Amino acid sequence: MAKHDPDLSLLFHALADPTRRSILTRLAETPARVTDLAGPTGLRLPTVMRHLSVLEQAGLIATSKDGRIRTCAIVPEALDPVRTWLDEQRAIWEARLDRLDAFVMNVMKESVE
Repeated sequence: MAKHDPDLSLLFHALADPTRRSILTRLAETPARVTDLAGPTGLRLPTVMRHLSVLEQAGLIATSKDGRIRTCAIVPEALDPVRTWLDEQRAIWEARLDRLDAFVMNVMKESVE
């Protein structure tokens, strides 16, 4: 049975949406105000706020409020669990492919003999 990590599920859910990924790409450059993030999306502010809420719940961004201005910043280390999981998956599949390659090479060698 696969190990279920609710935090990992939150991260993948947050990363599944192209709008949220574009917001993260923008925030990777520098922190930004919510209105600045909403502009390029073409979405209404309440919709953008819902996207930001998903990102914040996953721990991918942090927000701060100064008066009426809400600023968002990326939290890059929040992606560490995703990176770890992907590295583990890569290792598993590389090992499987190495075993398959060894098996095929052995079968080919036996068929030549």
